Amino acid sequence: MFNKKGIFFYSIIILLLAFVMGCGSKSDDSSTTGDATIDSSETEAKSVTLLFSFASKTIDPHQDWMGVRAGIAETLVKIDEDLQIQPWLAESWEQIDERTWEFSIRDGITFHDGTPVDAEAVKASFERLLEVNPAMASTLKIESMEANGHEITFITTEEYPVFPSELVHVNASIIKVDSDNISERPIATGPFQVVGFTPESEIKLERYDGYWDGAANVSEVTVKFNSDANVRALALQSGEADIAYHLPPEALEPIEMDEHLRVESVSSLRVHFLLYNLAKPALQDVNVRKALDLLVNRPVAVKEIMNGHATVANGPFHSDFAFAKEEESESYDPEKAEVLLREAGYEKNSDGKLEKDGEVLQLTLSTFQGRPELPLMAQYLQAEAANLGIELNIVMVESIDSYLWDQQDEWDIATYSLLSAPRGDGGYFLNVSYLPEGSLNPGQINIPELNEITKQLNVTSDLNERISLQKKAVDIIQEEVPHSFILHPHIIVGVNERVKNWSPGSEEYYLITNKMDVE
Repeated sequence: MFNKKGIFFYSIIILLLAFVMGCGSKSDDSSTTGDATIDSSETEAKSVTLLFSFASKTIDPHQDWMGVRAGIAETLVKIDEDLQIQPWLAESWEQIDERTWEFSIRDGITFHDGTPVDAEAVKASFERLLEVNPAMASTLKIESMEANGHEITFITTEEYPVFPSELVHVNASIIKVDSDNISERPIATGPFQVVGFTPESEIKLERYDGYWDGAANVSEVTVKFNSDANVRALALQSGEADIAYHLPPEALEPIEMDEHLRVESVSSLRVHFLLYNLAKPALQDVNVRKALDLLVNRPVAVKEIMNGHATVANGPFHSDFAFAKEEESESYDPEKAEVLLREAGYEKNSDGKLEKDGEVLQLTLSTFQGRPELPLMAQYLQAEAANLGIELNIVMVESIDSYLWDQQDEWDIATYSLLSAPRGDGGYFLNVSYLPEGSLNPGQINIPELNEITKQLNVTSDLNERISLQKKAVDIIQEEVPHSFILHPHIIVGVNERVKNWSPGSEEYYLITNKMDVE
């Protein structure tokens, strides 16, 4: 475990030296000349250490993202750098009718224990997924499945044209369901298999030589977790980590000056925003939410907090998308915010605090360290709110999702971050964030007009119609302000130059691959 009191060093590279008599020519498996032979198992072992911000309590791929991220598990389909759906474990798929989809599983794929992967294994994996992950069951809308050889047929509960894109979700991984201890030793199909896992600390992986898409270049991988961004930066500089995710912008200068390190800053599909708890009486007034939105100085957040490693958010979706909001959001305007608060019935008392019906406007703002910029944004908002007489109390929490769901009575606002268009479409975000049953709707948002548009979007396949519906949804969101969108952050990753054939992707799904290499 990393700590601030001292970064310890340990060796992450094991050299196995093979001495050869005579000269030889090298082939894929061995090198032979006369009596001399070099076996491939005697070549140099390569290892890489990745340091990540959000700790995994489990690595069950059906319940945690690190299964796919760490190269342990895979899904039927994936997305490429252009956000286009591509085959993965499935080599092809076909829509039979409005509710029926047929996928063909590749030949020659095995689980880490050597068991062949066929349609029955895929069906069993999805049956478990639907049982242990209610959110995914709601998203996938699978009514029934039928397996036949290497063909699996899905029938959805309703017309669902985006079904293949939802299978990209990392929790839709294919795993061996009859294995022991899936939470700590899942058996799946990826280029790496688990040899050790310490919850919230580290994952130890080794190359699976029977991987269907070619054995990985790297033989060993360690994934470590630490929520302190400055510790992650120091670990990279010390050589303790080869790749460090979610670095704080203010810590980049020494990394950029080190010739052995580089910084990758990639525009993401993510949005940072304020999430309002609409179960709280004060925040049920749209004028209060609009006033708070006007206290968000987006250009300052991009420049001063992110050091330019971000883009101002005009809504939930990045402006590069056709379905994004075209007009800029209302600018930072404390004076207009004050007017809206008066319209909501708030006046300053003798202490300079805003109050209504004898109650001071006092709000609890929760934030977390996993994304180091979010607490800074919380502090900016706290200062702006204080200038208007709003008492904003900041609470730092360890697990933001657990806190928001389990302690809904204790928070009013939260700094939050989501992939708003992870598959190049906004349907996912609209479903999980705004429908009353949405798996990422702890703010208890329920806007009937928006719900209807989202449900209509779910059964619409025509691209232009989908764009039009998503634009209408964004207009409603901007008018009702259930969220205040701040910026689209870059993914900031520090990388040791010894790491080759690797760069972070905007989708944030595929961190460890068989193609990455180290010197």
